[in-house]
Amino acid sequence: MVYLKWLLIFICMPQLLRAEDEYERAPIHYSETQPKDAAYDLEKLWARGQGKLDRSSALSILKGLLKQLHIPEESQVMVFSKTSKQNDRINPQTPRVVYFGDDAYVGYAVGGSIEVSTIDPLLGPIFYLLDPEEEASKPLHFERDQSCLSCHGGPFSPEVPGLIVRSVFPSAEGHPIMSQGSTLVDTTTPFSDRWGGWYVTGKHGALRHRGNIIATERADNTCDMPIEKGANITDLTALFDTTPYPRKSSDIVALMVLEHQTYVQNVLTKANHSSLRAMHMQTSLQKELGEPVIEEPVGTARRIIDHSAEDVVEALFFKDEAALPEGGIEGDEAFPVAFMKGAPRSADGRCLKDLQLLTRLFKYRCSYMVHSLTFKNLTPTLKKTVLARMQQILKGTDKTGQFDYLSASERAHISVILQETGVLLN
Repeated sequence: MVYLKWLLIFICMPQLLRAEDEYERAPIHYSETQPKDAAYDLEKLWARGQGKLDRSSALSILKGLLKQLHIPEESQVMVFSKTSKQNDRINPQTPRVVYFGDDAYVGYAVGGSIEVSTIDPLLGPIFYLLDPEEEASKPLHFERDQSCLSCHGGPFSPEVPGLIVRSVFPSAEGHPIMSQGSTLVDTTTPFSDRWGGWYVTGKHGALRHRGNIIATERADNTCDMPIEKGANITDLTALFDTTPYPRKSSDIVALMVLEHQTYVQNVLTKANHSSLRAMHMQTSLQKELGEPVIEEPVGTARRIIDHSAEDVVEALFFKDEAALPEGGIEGDEAFPVAFMKGAPRSADGRCLKDLQLLTRLFKYRCSYMVHSLTFKNLTPTLKKTVLARMQQILKGTDKTGQFDYLSASERAHISVILQETGVLLN
């Protein structure tokens, strides 16, 4: 009877806790735990008087911070919808800029605080504000901002602290027109549903997106969005004053890479949290029943980890990736160079960051996020399951048919890259 009671609690735990944030409970304790992330390391460096930034202006601090977090300035994208903590500073004439590296993200609205999100290997993204107006006599300080979780840990996130790219229907002031809804963008989102409320520079042929334009709500609750006006724009100077910004572009390729990266990061974070909770509950149940505590997942824990691993594999292998426009996309040449700099490569020079841009985003449909902090630090049972499933698919022994879109040649190239960059064993 005791076993049945605990089994029911274990199975129903997600439903029982849904009213609360599961990531705030054992074993995650998200808000109570000191992160081990790049922001933490950087602040310790500053406190020792090392790694000083040029604090003559907010822009100089921003540029210095990007370098210290290994974020290329060429990753700049611009969002003008009021979908940030600093909404009062954001509108179509003063967009917010966003930059990203493999494990860190920075946002800035002119005249405001610098927003930073860095990745803790187990907790996921941690959200901070940095005040560029802090007195020069005091070290700069990352203020952990839990209010960000109202969106990044709430209705728009995948049940864990997450990174969000939204496409909305923006009004002339930048407010999302709520009656028209919004789209959380990931690898599978159709091209035509992307970038509402964002500026987009680059060429994309005949297919249209929602970027670069204002929406107008009609009296009958429909929406007018003249998408033709936002197509194939390569110069933003006619839309707003670009002089306050480090770069004058919001690159289409950078936007698509950002959307893929945040999607995979969220899947990895969720899978890790789910697996940690599953093993925590298994251990608690075994102790309660006086049974030996075993490290291998069994029963419900095994099923949760297997399901989580499948989610990870599908994200890594670009399952259901949205098609690019006919003829592909073309962006700023500077971004690919900066994006691929220093990326792990096989002996013959192949890399998971190699872009294709004609029929799909990347040449090899295995995400470079296998080199991310989170993937490297997946809980052991989950990582073991993910790697075994990846091997099965790459060897061509998967019988589900779900990954038949990966040709034998592409699977072979991916296998070599993963083996020679230390992800998979030979």
